[in-house]
Amino acid sequence: MNPLKRLFGRDDKFYDLLEASANEAQNSAKILSALMPKLGDERAVHEALELLAQSRRKHKRITQDITNSLCRTFVTPLEREDIEALSNALSRVPKTMEKIGERLLICPLNAHAANMVKHVAMLEQAAATVNVMVKALRTNPHVEEIEDEYAQLQTLEGDADRFMIALLRELFHGQADAKDALFLKDMYELLEKAIDRCRDAGNVVFQVVLKYS
Repeated sequence: MNPLKRLFGRDDKFYDLLEASANEAQNSAKILSALMPKLGDERAVHEALELLAQSRRKHKRITQDITNSLCRTFVTPLEREDIEALSNALSRVPKTMEKIGERLLICPLNAHAANMVKHVAMLEQAAATVNVMVKALRTNPHVEEIEDEYAQLQTLEGDADRFMIALLRELFHGQADAKDALFLKDMYELLEKAIDRCRDAGNVVFQVVLKYS
């Protein structure tokens, strides 16, 4: 690319990178979701962990590319702080997914697997919704064009939070052994944190759209 164009040009590279970041966040959720029916298979868990690690490393490279591009580009399609905020929010999603995968290798879920499957499904849906919102940025949408996705994301986060509280209530009022209770509490909170990370990224997108509307 011509040096002056690289300095002053407003190209699509930031949209490309942000979309790649959102895609990788969703990919991590898909890996986790695909793992759930195979939790009894230690080899499958190890394979999923490697895929999650690869996804996280790829996401880290994308985040670094965004930072490098911000340093080399004078004019950007969105304000620099908005690009940085969205990049940082998205980068936290695969990292949390990997932590969830690592915990799943430690202890079998046994009778609690069905609850975990439902929680992971909500996480996958949240990551997919964020991906749709990030891709919409390229078209410079009006607020009304992403309101449905934003509302869906907020609803998912609220539903997930209530679901976690119900699971914790059941856990501490049930017959779970102390070690299982400690492990499951950690898992439920990590899953809720991952969904919160998705919500945070969606909030950044919505604020950016409000700013440019």
